Amino acid sequence: MITLHDLDEAIAECQGERNPNANTCIKLAAYYTIRNEMFGGSSEAPESPTQGADVRQGINTRSGYSGDTDRSRQSEQAETQSERFIEYNSGSEFSETIDGMDALEVWPIIDELMTVLQATNIRLYNGVMRKIEQL
Repeated sequence: MITLHDLDEAIAECQGERNPNANTCIKLAAYYTIRNEMFGGSSEAPESPTQGADVRQGINTRSGYSGDTDRSRQSEQAETQSERFIEYNSGSEFSETIDGMDALEVWPIIDELMTVLQATNIRLYNGVMRKIEQL
């Protein structure tokens, strides 16, 4: 069975690569996901030599995946039917695609994307989060 130490070593190895590529990012995202799911992103885990405290603080340990049915049920109960449908179109391909869709079906996908972004590009993730928090 994989241990927390094994995962931390694999994460440190990916973060220590001089020329990371898409495969490196995919592996890193998978390692973080496995660690978070198996160990809850334990803060007791020793920091790897290449992983600074600032990066560790930016990692979200909540599940939040589209398969998280409890969260979806709670969201459904909290929202009324009229608030659930997205009415937004800025002219981009993304906004045209989601315009008129049920928000409860779109948000888990966006949440999953943000989780991957957090593991693969923490600076971009933090920038998006700052913009959202300033709303």
